Amino acid sequence: MFNFGIKDLIDIIIVALLLFYLYRLMKNSGTLSLFYGVLAFIVIWVLSFEIFNMRLTGTIVDKFMSIGLIVLVILFQDQIKRFLTDIGGRAKWKTVRNLFRHDKDKEENHSEVMSVVYACMSMSKSKTGALIVFERKMPLRDYEKTGDIIDADINVRLIENIFFKNSPLHDGAMIIASHRIMSVGCILPVSHDMNIPKNLGLRHRAALGMSQVTDAICVIVSEETGGISVAKDGKLQVKVSTIDLEHILSSAIATD
Repeated sequence: MFNFGIKDLIDIIIVALLLFYLYRLMKNSGTLSLFYGVLAFIVIWVLSFEIFNMRLTGTIVDKFMSIGLIVLVILFQDQIKRFLTDIGGRAKWKTVRNLFRHDKDKEENHSEVMSVVYACMSMSKSKTGALIVFERKMPLRDYEKTGDIIDADINVRLIENIFFKNSPLHDGAMIIASHRIMSVGCILPVSHDMNIPKNLGLRHRAALGMSQVTDAICVIVSEETGGISVAKDGKLQVKVSTIDLEHILSSAIATD
């Protein structure tokens, strides 16, 4: 006789939560179709091997499952890294940390945000293209190494000079981490999402790609229109005002 107890209920809830989180993670990273394929393969494996006891089919699928786990780790290494980072940096830990955060830290965050906002405002008026990445919980050291490490204070003039059209460092992205401009001219992963409007260029695709594989916030200034956009959690928000930009950055940094 099958006994259904509290442990079975907890087991189902945990699996459901994991599947939901993986679904959301894959959706943000643009690999949802691959997630459905893996899920279908797992269902076939469970039905053939565990429920209907189909030995031949179950054995074949079981062999693929053992190899498939290694393949999945290779394919989804960025998503797995983000998943583990999110678990280690859950909201409750951020809440505890924020209780001990000093006013000086908050002032430093506000000064950092306003420097970027004022720089984006100026570059928007002059239609100077820019791509600025804010590190959050997930380290971006591998991406920092693709550019030039400068480890400089954050200020408006420096940001504008780096992205000035004739500057040798204006191509690529600027990465801000630990309240410092850590690296410039960085190469980011490009999103292949087919839903991106055709009028948006490589900077927007790189920003969206970065937000899909990491938890970073990317700010883009269009060289063609001067418009400001923000990529966050695998979503691209265009035509962002400077007031909205300040709110988005302040909210994100305050919770990290």
